[in-house]
Amino acid sequence: MIGNRIVSSFARVASGKQAVRGLAVSATSPVPDASQKLKVTMIPGDGVGPELIYSVQDIVKNTGIPIEFEEVFLSEVHYTRSATIQDAIESITRNNHVALKGVIQEAFHGPHSSELHGMNMQLRRRLDLFANVVHIKSFDGIKTRHGKELDFVIVREQTEGEYSSLEHELVPGVIECLKISTRAKIERIAKFAFDYATKHNRRKVTAVHKANIMKLGDGLFLKVCQEMAKLYPKIEFESMIIDNTCMQLVSRPEQFDVMVMPNLYGNIIDNLAAGLIGGAGVVSGQSVGSDYVIFEPGSRHSFQEAIGRQIANPTAMILSASNMLNHLHLDEYGRGLRLAVEKVIKDGKVKTRDLGGYASTSEFTDAIIENFRI
Repeated sequence: MIGNRIVSSFARVASGKQAVRGLAVSATSPVPDASQKLKVTMIPGDGVGPELIYSVQDIVKNTGIPIEFEEVFLSEVHYTRSATIQDAIESITRNNHVALKGVIQEAFHGPHSSELHGMNMQLRRRLDLFANVVHIKSFDGIKTRHGKELDFVIVREQTEGEYSSLEHELVPGVIECLKISTRAKIERIAKFAFDYATKHNRRKVTAVHKANIMKLGDGLFLKVCQEMAKLYPKIEFESMIIDNTCMQLVSRPEQFDVMVMPNLYGNIIDNLAAGLIGGAGVVSGQSVGSDYVIFEPGSRHSFQEAIGRQIANPTAMILSASNMLNHLHLDEYGRGLRLAVEKVIKDGKVKTRDLGGYASTSEFTDAIIENFRI
């Protein structure tokens, strides 16, 4: 369709350290020749992850988007067929420090297993992907219970907290699980949230915590966020206890703008918020570090029961790919892909089952291809 179009965006890709568009981080990427395609790592994941990523591949192939994928299969469920974390890191490092990733299903090894660090956590820690960013935005064409337009961002610290994997059995039947909070990492995620709000013209940052009970751990998180807020006087700041936050999200979600929180709370709020605008199939996300970015669905549900049935909604993965294109400075393609998704959803002629229709994953993908323009 547009495979012969010369990509003017390539001229804007700078060598060395370059700012991640809209994020307070940087990534290294070589200057590509105008005739080359940018290469990125593809991690299909488990469940319907491969089907969703292959939808993106079909779109790339049929629209002329100038990228190519290097596939690295990571899985805890299919461990014998899985590549290693080191394989994935080496691929991401040589492929513009970027990856498109499906959900890797965490395997439960039992309380006596030494395998406490899952592949997701290993990848985040090895690449220092400290911030998870999920954009919750309503779609024209998806009817929600609230009926109000939502547009807010969830920023989650994802390298420590309750997911520090520091657990042990003191005596038979007594497990001790440690929640780790450090000032350095709290300062980093708080600054990230305020920088994000500043760059995206957001008006307010809400720090979510449980400092009334965890007075030291969450108390430190709240204190650091309050200190950081003083450095950004143009951004309104508020704090909210996590249980009240959940109630406010289901009663008045339109009040939120940018939310910043520790690891576990963010994991829960991501999924709750996804349900406000149509479910796990329509929310994109990204894991961000100082040098690397992994684009992935915002709600981490592998949807195992849908494998091979062609019923999964690929919207979240396609929007993640759109964000990835913007990050790579292929802005025309990123914008064109997002607009195609929005048009298909708004038209309502092709809807997957989660949106009240009967279209298959491939039929929805075909509709995106037909509506793609730059």
